[in-house]
Amino acid sequence: MKSDPIEVGQACRLPSKNSNSQAGRLRYIAIVLSAFSLFHFPARAADPYDGSWESLQKMPVPAWFDDGKIGIFIHWGPYSVLGYKKGDQGYAEQVPKAIYSDPKHHYPMLKKRFGAAPPEFGYKDVVDHFKAEKWDPEAWATLFDEVGAKYVVLTAEHHDGWANWDSDLTPWNAMDKGPKRDLVGDLGAAVRKRGLKYAPSTHRERHHMYFSSKGYVADGEPFPDIAKEIELHPEAASLYGPFDLDKAFADDYVARWKEIEKKYQPDFLWIDDIPLWTRDGNNVLKGIAKPEIQYFYDQLRLMITDFMNDGVRRGQPVYLNNKGGSVNWPEGVGCREKDNLRLAQLGPKWQSCTTFGTSFGYLAAEEADDYPNKKNAGEVIHEMIEVVSRNGNFLINIGPRADGTIPEWQVERLRAMGAWLKINGAAIYGSRYWHTTSQKNGHLAFTTNGKKLYAICLEKPQPFTIEATKGWTAADVESVRLLGSNGKVEWAIDDNGLRITPPADLGASQHAWAFEILTNKEQHTPAVLGTDLKEKRQTGIHSEDSTDYDSKKKKRIAPATDHQ
Repeated sequence: MKSDPIEVGQACRLPSKNSNSQAGRLRYIAIVLSAFSLFHFPARAADPYDGSWESLQKMPVPAWFDDGKIGIFIHWGPYSVLGYKKGDQGYAEQVPKAIYSDPKHHYPMLKKRFGAAPPEFGYKDVVDHFKAEKWDPEAWATLFDEVGAKYVVLTAEHHDGWANWDSDLTPWNAMDKGPKRDLVGDLGAAVRKRGLKYAPSTHRERHHMYFSSKGYVADGEPFPDIAKEIELHPEAASLYGPFDLDKAFADDYVARWKEIEKKYQPDFLWIDDIPLWTRDGNNVLKGIAKPEIQYFYDQLRLMITDFMNDGVRRGQPVYLNNKGGSVNWPEGVGCREKDNLRLAQLGPKWQSCTTFGTSFGYLAAEEADDYPNKKNAGEVIHEMIEVVSRNGNFLINIGPRADGTIPEWQVERLRAMGAWLKINGAAIYGSRYWHTTSQKNGHLAFTTNGKKLYAICLEKPQPFTIEATKGWTAADVESVRLLGSNGKVEWAIDDNGLRITPPADLGASQHAWAFEILTNKEQHTPAVLGTDLKEKRQTGIHSEDSTDYDSKKKKRIAPATDHQ
């Protein structure tokens, strides 16, 4: 039976977060959580989404997302204080979990840096060292705008329980502790001032896995030293817990997102990895799920419904990601997301989030000039082109230091990417995929925009023939030019297709060169790409002709499935 709608604002008015007593604050949190547990997000008569997956499958891809192509991802939180990963490569944002799962290694590290280890000094104490004292959100926003990003995704909450926003639901938030400012709100204001879209992301579905001794289960227990920390410091319970995937956790999860939604009106809903629910004997699509898992699943679907309907009511074209690859969600609910280009191509819209090194959060080891696992500027640009040519968006991640500064080597690669986009942006922004995404001979990638076909050379161009144009006539082509060059491009149609001879002057572009071919017909053919659900490489740049690149990549990027 559906409950009557409860307005979030009503639930949140009394008592105030700033109540003088701890009891008042706890009462406030209890009221909010209670409200959200009853709030089933009933759709209004005029709403397009009725709470079913079937209706959510019909959501359109917003133009700002489909055309924008380039986003900035930011992993930033207390884990940035440590900037550490055992072995000096891999996901440094996982250090809160690693502290307690590998105490023999991490406790000595904490003692060396802070003079103590759990239970006296734990992740809760690292929070005090997360100050963001040099952070300038306006400078960040200016940089993101200058390098050609169209949207920004900031981790509002990672798996560690820390809230980067001014939260009324937890004392472990950036306004009350650490930086003592609203990181989510301040950055949002800065990027939107420049016309960029904004998405504070939530990754809380893995929270219990970080601090429980047994992950991916419905009934977890805290690591023993975390239990001792909570005994010594009861406030730590609200950072480390809850440890169960129970109703209380689900209600808290929804309440936190609703708080973000109401305060910041995000353009995008980021949910990290819901297929975790297929583990521990649960598979909701097949009707196999423990009651608490089914409850969470249902509340999530309704939360998404409310977010989408709310966007429609405000006239705000919103969207969301489906990181899990449709294991638990029906195909077509949001864009599919995968990290580090582990998909070949997709018919439905998708997004690749990737890093410059091996970590998403700040990793101090990557600062070294001789660190071997960094992508150079050319590799970043090539990866961006490959993703876009396959109907994807390119979400490139930065891992700022705890003080709010971005490592110079990351800025350098961002600016190289931006310099390329300033010259060749016509081949990226607003583009669509072609019926052929790539060609081995000449190391080419293809995009389209209306009657324009873009052939992008990922190596210094020599005369080449576009094999997929075999059968074209001279009447099919009106002109050919090289973006960023005033040199004359020679071209001709023969029995093998369109042959292009580059000019002597290749212009100012570096790392890749985009040839714009104006034709007499639309070049984009919708729905010609298959859905790569099995994550097998398909023919193209990143298949048989990319052995060397793939082998380099394996060395640079640590195998992982749990980055966010």
